[in-house]
Amino acid sequence: MRDELGKVHLITGPGKGKTTAAFGLAMRALGHGLRVHVIQFMKTGETTGEVLAARKLEGIKVDQFGTGKFVDPREVSDADKKAARDALERAKTVLEKGECELLILDEVNLAVSFGLVSAPEVLRLLRDRSKGVEVVLTGRNAPIEFIEYADYVSIIDSRKHPFDEGLEARIGIEW
Repeated sequence: MRDELGKVHLITGPGKGKTTAAFGLAMRALGHGLRVHVIQFMKTGETTGEVLAARKLEGIKVDQFGTGKFVDPREVSDADKKAARDALERAKTVLEKGECELLILDEVNLAVSFGLVSAPEVLRLLRDRSKGVEVVLTGRNAPIEFIEYADYVSIIDSRKHPFDEGLEARIGIEW
């Protein structure tokens, strides 16, 4: 079965649910005995339901790299760039050591869009990885290079959402 692994999934678009979809794939992989590693760009804290659940499960690791502050794409700080570079370096280490069969790079698309890391750096990581490792890239504003490189491309659109009518994010549903 592991010989069949090695595809790249891209989950992007303006709608909500990209990280949730990636964690759904993580649950499927865990159910079949695959090791999962999630690396989150621009995120910190263990407040989301996905991260809280993952911390309770064997076979899945979550590493978060962020400053704890919202990243303003017009005023990217050195600390923001360092956190993203650290995330990419951690991904490289995870791949080199063969620590997982499914690697999720959560919000990497947005990190590229904000100029925290470059698309060529991420593509190099993908090209240099061992065969048999499935990778998921999430986040809005995926660069065209990722769309062309990926084996699966899912665009999450937003047609209707309660946020549009002022509903605040609810624990256990939106986060």
